[in-house]
Amino acid sequence: QVQLVESGGGLVQAGDSLRLSCAASGRTFSSYAMGWFRQAPGKEREFVAAINWSGRGTFYADSVKGRFTISRDNAKNTAYLQMNSLIPEDTAVYYCAVRSNSGAGSADSHDYRYWGQGTQVTVSS
Repeated sequence: QVQLVESGGGLVQAGDSLRLSCAASGRTFSSYAMGWFRQAPGKEREFVAAINWSGRGTFYADSVKGRFTISRDNAKNTAYLQMNSLIPEDTAVYYCAVRSNSGAGSADSHDYRYWGQGTQVTVSS
């Protein structure tokens, strides 16, 4: 089992930055890929970013590319999502997730077994 706890969300203005953290406990975190997803009110959950087990492979949704950066510190069992130049369309609950059977990142939420409880990010215009 892996337990994930997100933090760092909040209310910010357009153009501001936030850094989300995802602290993992339990099973070995460093062997598996993890991702960030988000869900806005009335919308389906969507992929934001993913990172492979080593941290050397990352990819992003087109909507956040160039503004968001995913990273991880396996020594601390923690992953991060640095969000810059936030826009109101980024408003959502953000979830981190970890795969249980692969070190390769994925944009498909079905590939992730463990999920955090989510952290709210609200961007005002």
